[in-house]
Amino acid sequence: MRSSIVVVSGFVLTIIAACGAAAPPDAIVPEITGRLEDSRIYEASGLARSQLTSGIWWVINDNGSKEFVHAIDTSGARRGEFDLRRSRNKDWEDLASFVADEVPYLMVADIGDNDAKRHHRTLYFVAEPSVEKNSKATRAWQIDFRYPDGPRDAESAAVDVGEQQALILSKRDLPPQLYAVPLRAGSDEPIVATRLGSVRSLRRPRRQEIEFAPEIKSWAWQPVGMDISEDNLAAVILTYEAVYYYARQPDQTWIEALNGRPARIGIGSFKNAEAIAFSDDKREVVVTGEAKHSKLLRIDFNGVTQ
Repeated sequence: MRSSIVVVSGFVLTIIAACGAAAPPDAIVPEITGRLEDSRIYEASGLARSQLTSGIWWVINDNGSKEFVHAIDTSGARRGEFDLRRSRNKDWEDLASFVADEVPYLMVADIGDNDAKRHHRTLYFVAEPSVEKNSKATRAWQIDFRYPDGPRDAESAAVDVGEQQALILSKRDLPPQLYAVPLRAGSDEPIVATRLGSVRSLRRPRRQEIEFAPEIKSWAWQPVGMDISEDNLAAVILTYEAVYYYARQPDQTWIEALNGRPARIGIGSFKNAEAIAFSDDKREVVVTGEAKHSKLLRIDFNGVTQ
């Protein structure tokens, strides 16, 4: 496994050829485009590109916060927010945007479960509102689901528009497990998610790392965010230490694609990175994290070989 280290604007950027992937021909330079300006966005756990307004991203806070979805621009400046009525933030962990029947939607994934005790999780869906300050929106529908193999924690969710399903990636399993939940359900009863398989392309921690993780409070290998591009042919997974980029062939399933050869870009000292989303370009992503005035990091995968 080859690696190189580049120091850029305070970041130590490690570029690694992972899982047989070729290293990029040139060092990828991450761009810090701004910081989260609004102090009310202090624990950003999910990020999604607006389908209505170019240059706008929606962002949510983690558990314990109110049911607000905030709008920011590429500099991190506040542009609006809305109160998601008829919902509850037990542990909101990810956010996704997609278009169905020509209507843009947001999916809020209430999937966190640190102690693996919750009997079911909830996905909230809302028609994307216009960017305004202090507005309200009512959820269009929700899906309650449980896992087929018992409670587990997850922080990564994305929408597969081709199969009309949400994909959920578990956080604490080694290797992480991928599940599918339909975007629509036939009743109000909780449904059982479908286990699609293990995702083995993420870096597996050494035994010593696992043993010392509670002491140093570092679980760098765990997945904390995920997104799928608008054309449904690319995906990214964020861990505490890196972004993994996957290209999918039209005849591949997502479990096949996510077990392929990703391009892996380390994010170095970006502490508490938790949220990731594609921009308008399916090769460009934005990352932010759980802290007041967290950085917004732009990473461009154009030109990267896999």
